[in-house]
Amino acid sequence: MKALVLSGGKGTRLRPLTFTCAKQLIPVANKPILGYVLDQVAATSIKKVGIITANETGQFVEDYVKDGSSWNLNVCYIPQEPLGLAHAVKTARRFLGQDSFVMCLGDNVTGQGLEAFVKKFKNEHLDALIILKEVDNPSSFGIAQLDEKGNIVRLVEKPKTPMGNLAIIGTYLFSAKVHEAIERIKPSWRGELEITDAIQEMINMGFSVKAEILNSWWLDTGKKDDILSANARILDEYIQRDVKGTVTNSTVDGRVKVEPEAKIVNSTIRGPCVIGKGVLVENSFIGPYTSIGDGSKIYNSNLEYCVVQDCVTVKDIERLEDSLIGKNAKVTRNQRNRTIKLHVGDYSEVEV
Repeated sequence: MKALVLSGGKGTRLRPLTFTCAKQLIPVANKPILGYVLDQVAATSIKKVGIITANETGQFVEDYVKDGSSWNLNVCYIPQEPLGLAHAVKTARRFLGQDSFVMCLGDNVTGQGLEAFVKKFKNEHLDALIILKEVDNPSSFGIAQLDEKGNIVRLVEKPKTPMGNLAIIGTYLFSAKVHEAIERIKPSWRGELEITDAIQEMINMGFSVKAEILNSWWLDTGKKDDILSANARILDEYIQRDVKGTVTNSTVDGRVKVEPEAKIVNSTIRGPCVIGKGVLVENSFIGPYTSIGDGSKIYNSNLEYCVVQDCVTVKDIERLEDSLIGKNAKVTRNQRNRTIKLHVGDYSEVEV
């Protein structure tokens, strides 16, 4: 079995950050989202991984993943025009050959690994296993209807009338028969080859298509608030106290990770949070659910529930919360003001 990880797309909902970075590389808890996806692939027996990339951001993905050896994986890169998920599978057909494969979206994070899904797929000799999750707003997702045996009988993309609440989350397992189905479908009204159409075609062709309902959390990190939620969730579940940097006249409470060469001076850090390598926090408060990227400098400021990327400067900000700050940005104060909420792109400067 192989893996196909989708790291293309334009990330329009996260601009301007995605003008200079693939959306899958935006960090949560100071680690790119794509890294968590590859962690889950690496926890299975899969070794060969194809990563679908976009022309605009593919080099950033390659610079991060390299040959995959950091995950003990053998990685190759497959450029694709963004013409749908089924088109991505079609583009990767030479890499996939006749092997079964797991397909994951590189910007989705779940609290459950892939191992149990791979085991079920193999043990039951399935042609497709689609991972679903109950949602409160089914009209925003592709929705699956199941029979009493767990077989998928129907798929509808963003139904206007209620037909269930089991959403397709973006984790799929396929046999090579999916290629036959893709050859039979046509582009949707969006001009894309839809994976939901391919799965429906597999059902129509009589292939064995089942579903598994995710019993953990799932976050689609396509928007600013999604990034902040994913950051909070991962900090809450995975960060343990580990203070390697220098702490001077300061208080570090709870599950806080302070990387080497970081300096905490006359400040309070309250976890869960992570402080990256070479960070300077001086005369400041860093509250729960905040990640500070490598090389950033925080002076005379109060931050809470924020994702601050690498080499950011925040100075004299009375209160900054619910904010996503891109690399090399500067946020400074020139007069008194109330709480500020920001979504700041890479290399920006903001005075408030």
